[in-house]
Amino acid sequence: MSESEQTTKTNNGLASRRSIVLDFLGSMNLAITIFVIIAIASAIGTVLKQNENYLDYIIKFGPFWHEFFLSLNLYDIYSAGWFAFLLAFLMISTSVCIYRNTPHMLLEMRNFRLNSKIKSIKLINGSRTWPLDGDAEQATKNITQLFRVQGYKTKSKQHDDRVIVAAMRGRWNRLGYILGHLGMIVVPLGFIIDSTMDIAFLEWSGKRAIDKESVYVKDMPKESQLQPDTLLSFRGNVSISEGQKSNFTLLRIRDGSMVQYLPFAIELKDFRVEHYDSGAPKSFESDLIIIDKEKDKRFEQTISVNHPLYYRGYTIYQASFGDGGSKLNLKVWPFYDYKKQTLEVDTFVRGNRVLDTSAGQLTLEIIDFKKYNVRPAQVGDPEGKKFVNDGSSYVFKVRDKSGQAREYNNYMSPVNQDGRYMFISGMRTNPSESYRFLHIPADDQFTVERFMNFHALLNNTERVHAIATSTVSTTLKNAPDSEKYKANIIKTMMELLDRFNIGGFDAIKEHIDRAEVSSEQKDKMADAYQKVLNTLLQAVYMDVLQQEGVDSSKPISEAQERFYFDALATLGGLHRYGTPFYAQLTDFTHVESSGLSIARLPGKNVFYFGSLMTIIGIFLLLYVNQQRLWAVIYKDESGQQTLVFAGSGSRNTEDFRRHYQQLVEKLERVLGLSK
Repeated sequence: MSESEQTTKTNNGLASRRSIVLDFLGSMNLAITIFVIIAIASAIGTVLKQNENYLDYIIKFGPFWHEFFLSLNLYDIYSAGWFAFLLAFLMISTSVCIYRNTPHMLLEMRNFRLNSKIKSIKLINGSRTWPLDGDAEQATKNITQLFRVQGYKTKSKQHDDRVIVAAMRGRWNRLGYILGHLGMIVVPLGFIIDSTMDIAFLEWSGKRAIDKESVYVKDMPKESQLQPDTLLSFRGNVSISEGQKSNFTLLRIRDGSMVQYLPFAIELKDFRVEHYDSGAPKSFESDLIIIDKEKDKRFEQTISVNHPLYYRGYTIYQASFGDGGSKLNLKVWPFYDYKKQTLEVDTFVRGNRVLDTSAGQLTLEIIDFKKYNVRPAQVGDPEGKKFVNDGSSYVFKVRDKSGQAREYNNYMSPVNQDGRYMFISGMRTNPSESYRFLHIPADDQFTVERFMNFHALLNNTERVHAIATSTVSTTLKNAPDSEKYKANIIKTMMELLDRFNIGGFDAIKEHIDRAEVSSEQKDKMADAYQKVLNTLLQAVYMDVLQQEGVDSSKPISEAQERFYFDALATLGGLHRYGTPFYAQLTDFTHVESSGLSIARLPGKNVFYFGSLMTIIGIFLLLYVNQQRLWAVIYKDESGQQTLVFAGSGSRNTEDFRRHYQQLVEKLERVLGLSK
């Protein structure tokens, strides 16, 4: 084989392999497959909340599925490497389609097919043939004029054996294919521009790292701090309290975060929110002050939902609202230690306070504050209300030295529950649980003082012993041998009260269950214990009322009696409350904060432009029908002058068939053709 033949064979082999690659990349099946995978991934990204705290995902899905979803990067799909790869592959596949088909389509838009053979035109479905009398040149002019009146562009050509008039309209239909495919390249390009691929590159190169430990921005390492021009695009969030300012936004990335600094500062001058009767927010808006020292600018603008602020390529959205560090005044009532005085505590939301308690040092961590707690009113509300406001509440955690914490939700004002006013305190051991509520009955003055005095007195052993002695002495005053039983009854009273103070009625029941006696004797023990304990509890309660100035010689009121039974129910479950004090909210100064979403998305306009191209392309493909007409005048074998007419549309619809039939009829009238 000669050298030239070998070179030719090699070139043919390369061309063949290139053709195979182009066929694969430009395959319609490949493009559809990629598009379907991207659509499924986008649906997952829409349904599954993105960039949430990993602990929330673990609670929701469990450790196994959390790790599985994490391995696929489903918590941040739009920044996943495999998602960017799919987008890039779709762009390449679409580019190959354009590369292969665009030259042909552009040629089709300009080519009137003036060299078509008579035989091929006759083979077009619906073609018509007539004998033509008269001048061929004049017939050509008439045909051309008719086609132009119908909106066609025309060209004609004289061949040796025939004259052909070709017409075309709707040629922009082919442009629809080109624009639609270009849009499918531009849209993913805009998406990639606005993705976090640049963050991934910075992490991969070791120039930046996400921070998983710092609580405050000032504590973040330099590797987690991004200057204004570091990233091409980003979207972050920041919460600003009234009267405060910020020049950064936080970017949540997987299980950590980075801080993105801005070239200007944002100050929250004022925040306003309106509520529906149901308590749901109706509208909320922020008065922002932009302070740009670099540009020497300072201006104010109000933003609200769907009405963001645009400045220097940044978009500031009104995203949410919350507490901005409200100042709270608390009154801490100690349990179990009657000698310890109440403690006045001034704190604020997200503040901490270490307290010395009967259980050792505990840390009080203020989590949140709600000024309003609106709930649906009970059916048949006497005032006809649909919703009831239970007042203000705050959420806090009590953490011990080992780091274990319980979460509490305490209401400031007593809540009306079936005509009884209760101070409500919810407790749970972790965020996945529902609150379990402690109900402390309010006294005649709608305070917790009577309950706290009652509880404190029950833990004052000396005072209770004196009350027990007095009560037993009065009860056994006229009984024979009273001194013989008096000491035992008092001892039993004190033992029962000790168990009640430690574990409520459950502790007494457990003591009875452990007794090695018959079931009948246990029932008798329960009745006896109940009578003895109730006698002491009632005597202690009367002592509390006397301290309030209630006349002990008169029967107690129905409300005071109801309070007693409600207090016993609360005291019986107090051992489950989990903390040795009750932190009552007595006053507050409400400070609100505005949650802002700050984004710089230069690819947004690219995305919009690509979407517009796609829409225009689809419109051209669906609503613009490319139609072609041919009229050929020639002499047949017998020398008879003959006209052949045919037409075709890119979509052989019923509309084109009717249009074609109308053209046939007009040709027959204009040229005087026999039907």
